[in-house]
Amino acid sequence: MLRSSSRSVRSWIAAAAVGSVLVGCGSSSEEPASDKAKPAAKTEVTVEPIKASTELTDTNGVKVSLKKEPERIVCLFALCDDILTELGIVPTATNSALLAHPDFLGEEKAKEMDVIPGGFIAPEVEAILSHKPDLVIGLGDTHGKLAPALKGATTFWAMQPETWQDSVGYLRDTAALTGRTAQGEKAEKTFRTKLAEAEKAPSEKTALIIYGSDENFGVATPEGDVAASLFPKIADYPWKSRGVEGSYSLEEILAQDVDVLFVETLSFGDADGKLSEKLAENPLWGKIPAVKNGDVHEVNSEVWAKGRGTRSLGIVLDEATAALR
Repeated sequence: MLRSSSRSVRSWIAAAAVGSVLVGCGSSSEEPASDKAKPAAKTEVTVEPIKASTELTDTNGVKVSLKKEPERIVCLFALCDDILTELGIVPTATNSALLAHPDFLGEEKAKEMDVIPGGFIAPEVEAILSHKPDLVIGLGDTHGKLAPALKGATTFWAMQPETWQDSVGYLRDTAALTGRTAQGEKAEKTFRTKLAEAEKAPSEKTALIIYGSDENFGVATPEGDVAASLFPKIADYPWKSRGVEGSYSLEEILAQDVDVLFVETLSFGDADGKLSEKLAENPLWGKIPAVKNGDVHEVNSEVWAKGRGTRSLGIVLDEATAALR
């Protein structure tokens, strides 16, 4: 089952479980996967200065206005945690597990973080407000419904990242609002430099990112998945979004002769085990070149699927380029 433009975090595909695509999701009438994308423009390394401001229109046109630089920030999704880490800020509370990654706070320090109950989809408003936040940052299409309940008590900022450029834009916007302009410029420069270096010698191998649970999986496409939006710059990545109703069949995936597979296992409830191990139960899976050659990489879904910020994407680049050599 193909992601529907990755508007909400891909880990919630289980809510629309329709059975495994291994038994054959139908192909969409949209353009085929084999159509080659236009060469991606070279990444610009130069970083424009960031100007501090408590009022701005963000990278997606949303107006944000604060009375002062925020000191208490609650994160409802991982991009917020990623950005704050890049700026040298620890969120007041979060509901993401990203901070436990060793390149963020690490497990021990992350255990000290206050966690918002209710999970990703339904974080509890009372718990959010109990932290007296100056700013609450959430994913627009998932947490936008909380805005009325938070109005008057705090400022809610709905982000909606779909590409790495969006993530860089949100980094810059947050740096401006918090007055951490130098830190924002440094983080952007570091990421742009790493991406520009990676694209100097793109791999000729065909890559694929899939994500899912034990019941179904999806294909991450550059048009709506932040991590996947990097891949046309560093590999042959022939996967295109087919919209809300589109899907890739396993036969189409086989036809692309995928050389390197990146797998994001997303767990729900009592589900456990690696997605790649579950897919191995189907004989079609074993025919994919990457599977036959042992080039299947289970990656950290907190970073690859949910992080979406410049620090997470730097990790994605490091791991992807190493696997694609």
